[in-house]
Amino acid sequence: MSEKRVDKSKEGRHPIRSFLSFFLMLAVVLLVVLFAAYRDGTGFDILRRYLHYGRAEQAGGETVYHYDTASKNRFALLGESLAVLSDASLSLYNRAGEEVWSTPVTMTAPALVSGGGRAVAYDVGGTSLYVIDQSGLLLELTASEEEPYISATLSQDGELAVTAQKKGYKGSVKVYDRALGPDPYFEFKSSQRFVLDGYIFGDHLAAVTLGQENGVFVSNIVLYKMPETEPAADYSISGGLVAAVGELEGRLASVSDTALTFANAGGEITGAYSYSGSYLREYDLGGTGFAALLLNRYRSGSVGQLVTVDKNGEVLGSLDVREEVLSISASGRYLAVLYADRLAVYNPDLQPYATLQGTGDAREALMRPDGSALLLSSGSASLFLP
Repeated sequence: MSEKRVDKSKEGRHPIRSFLSFFLMLAVVLLVVLFAAYRDGTGFDILRRYLHYGRAEQAGGETVYHYDTASKNRFALLGESLAVLSDASLSLYNRAGEEVWSTPVTMTAPALVSGGGRAVAYDVGGTSLYVIDQSGLLLELTASEEEPYISATLSQDGELAVTAQKKGYKGSVKVYDRALGPDPYFEFKSSQRFVLDGYIFGDHLAAVTLGQENGVFVSNIVLYKMPETEPAADYSISGGLVAAVGELEGRLASVSDTALTFANAGGEITGAYSYSGSYLREYDLGGTGFAALLLNRYRSGSVGQLVTVDKNGEVLGSLDVREEVLSISASGRYLAVLYADRLAVYNPDLQPYATLQGTGDAREALMRPDGSALLLSSGSASLFLP
């Protein structure tokens, strides 16, 4: 008489029950995500990170980029690629951390600025300039020794404005469209005021000039509707020197040492936020719908305030700071603040979103629009997923 064996490994398996359990778990996750998305708009970023990285949280981060250690390293994010500029090289690393493009450079004061999915690397006071995207080099320019570069910016559409000294003038701004041909399609040359910077604002060029009124230096922003050579409008930044110019929700934003000022294409000032005697330490115009300012109460020290401001100059959030801040970085709905011992990610109203304790030797943080952040140390970068 044969004995019937029972395969106990199959006992308890119910395909329908397993499917229902999986479906129920998925429904719960989706409900949580949708609730968070409805509440503050971040829920979709949680889902995006989960689907993209295959996990919802990475408490300590993982090293994803390795690069040469250099004291003058500058960094910029291009999607999931990382651009690294030093005084000796410009390199591009893909999502997997592989170096996909590199070129040797010789720069005394390297600067790296991103915008429109591109980055421009240049030597302040030098003659070298490069524009790259995630695929590599798009444009290389070389200035003469008599007309070195002063600054360069990229618009939200990836158009390039290059400010340089100009023989016979007090400066110039050359504009290159998104196609980045070798020749500019517009040039502003100033004979009366020194030119500090330029930015492409829609179909206008905003040129930042510096002059004197009653013995005091005054920054003036001149708007040209390209390709017209006569100014369309201009306005002054009273009591302050403009350090940077950019764009926030269709407004031209200028950061000076005394105030953050917003204007439209007609040169009308539409909003401003005064520092009220505090000293500007850091700023970032990269947030969606907000700009971030780190203000110090004194010229030195770490007692101050972190402030977020909308396009009208209205305060969205403020936070007293009484500890060292190494860097701030805004992108999407998030602001990353790297303290000496931790990384804090905030929402635009400065409510805490995520925290990472113990950031090692990280000296800079770069926020990404999906809520993740890169922690940058001297020779490597790690990824933090809230």
